Amino acid sequence: MVLARRLSVAGWVSVAVGLLVVVGSLGWWWAGHDRVEVGGDAMRPTYAAGDRVVVDTAVDGAEVGRGDVVLFSAPEVQGFTDPVIKRVVGVGGDRIECCTEAGAGAEQRLLVNGEPLDEPYVADGVVDGRVPGGANEEYVVEVPEGRLFVLGDYRSNSNDSRSYGGDQGGTIPLDAVQGRVVAGTTAALPLIVAALIGLVVALAGLVLVLGAKRMRRLCDLPNAPWPAGPLGV
Repeated sequence: MVLARRLSVAGWVSVAVGLLVVVGSLGWWWAGHDRVEVGGDAMRPTYAAGDRVVVDTAVDGAEVGRGDVVLFSAPEVQGFTDPVIKRVVGVGGDRIECCTEAGAGAEQRLLVNGEPLDEPYVADGVVDGRVPGGANEEYVVEVPEGRLFVLGDYRSNSNDSRSYGGDQGGTIPLDAVQGRVVAGTTAALPLIVAALIGLVVALAGLVLVLGAKRMRRLCDLPNAPWPAGPLGV
């Protein structure tokens, strides 16, 4: 009976811990992440229209840095309210120049604070593509504090800081950022694994509880009403 009681306690503890892991994993995910569908090709080849990306909504504009892909809405400079995703190229205090004088097209490089920026993610390696409306290929922007300079990865087909309005170089305010894109749907994999582990632990605990219950039943069976004797008597 003591063993059955211990198994039962261990089983219920396992059930509780497993369920807490499952609920905690799923709760943390839904509270701090969102899935967004990419609406255009401005971020190709990194993300194409129709791709589903995961956005960490717990990250604000003050936490993002150069190279991050962010979801934001800045109607005062965009001219529309729909959120879009772009890549952060410059943060407050940066000087962005397009482009180096070494060549054109795929040979060009943006300068950030005087240093060439390596951008392996841009479409066809072209960093100075014209945007719809014929924006100039060459520009110099001093990014104000508290703002971000953002570009699409498909520079020839992206409406971004090069063409945004306003008097601050087409930059967006930090509070326009709604989250940082962390990856595709595979970003949820660690949490899914954690939830599955929690589920396995809970099921194992349930097996222990049922085993302890069966053990009690066996222990409570009445003794035979006749004395046991030697075989053949």
